[in-house]
Amino acid sequence: MAFVTRQFVRSMSSSSAASAKKILIKHVTVIGGGLMGAGIAQVAAATGHTVVLVDQTDDILAKSKKGIEDSLRRMAKKKFTENPKAGDEFVEKTLSCLSTSTDAASVVHSTDLVVEAIVENLKVKNELFQRLDKFAAEHTIFASNTSSLQITSMANATTRQDRFAGLHFFNPVPMMKLVEVIKTPMTSQKTFESLVDFCKTLGKHPVSCKDTPGFIVNRLLVPYLIEAIRLHERGDASKEDIDTAMKLGAGYPMGPFELLDYVGLDTTKFILDGWHEMDPANPLFQPSPSMNNLVAQKKLGRKTGEGFYKYK
Repeated sequence: MAFVTRQFVRSMSSSSAASAKKILIKHVTVIGGGLMGAGIAQVAAATGHTVVLVDQTDDILAKSKKGIEDSLRRMAKKKFTENPKAGDEFVEKTLSCLSTSTDAASVVHSTDLVVEAIVENLKVKNELFQRLDKFAAEHTIFASNTSSLQITSMANATTRQDRFAGLHFFNPVPMMKLVEVIKTPMTSQKTFESLVDFCKTLGKHPVSCKDTPGFIVNRLLVPYLIEAIRLHERGDASKEDIDTAMKLGAGYPMGPFELLDYVGLDTTKFILDGWHEMDPANPLFQPSPSMNNLVAQKKLGRKTGEGFYKYK
């Protein structure tokens, strides 16, 4: 009887250890062919992962793939200056790892990781994850690239809360080394470690954060940007002097108003509005009249030719 018990315990221990084994992510599905999604697909394909990039139409995907190819050729030109042939091989090998689809449900059944990079709308994201949850394999990890929405809310739209996390990449993805790996209270250690390993294979530097508004970077960055606007609104300093002060005094590559125009005033307003709705008493999350006024006038920054500054 003791022998049977020992055998049972050993069997259970072995089974437990196997179930805790990290997932080696080889096949990746990226939902969303925009700037961020295409960038994530590019770096994953460039590091030997099999990648399927998904969006709503073939036209969008053709544009995304052309953007990825152009980006790869620019990288190859710099990386393989002395050996153009090797550069061409790098581009072709990367593109051979990348395919596209307009039907997410048909491709997620054989993927290890689904990374969502679609519109910043919680309802739309939840509907997507809820639908894909029915088709994805049991081991498949789901992750969102959201910069401001709550990961836990998305995880709760699925039956795989333990295999759900945030993977927040930064723009431009091929150049920026940081990835925030966001754990919800339900994210398993196995899932977390699998995602950290995945980020490292991409040549990125992962940092860990709980599911708190804005995670690390945006939670510190957005209040700083809004405080710069408030400083200007009070007439304490010009936006030009504020930008110069932060570049020369703090060593920042861009001043806050330059960065706001680069990121997009609509994007910053969206983040701030979401946080204000979540925590209306927080003084850091109060709306900015100047920014709201510019957004109402469709002056969103560089992408529209005018924001806090004018661009030719």
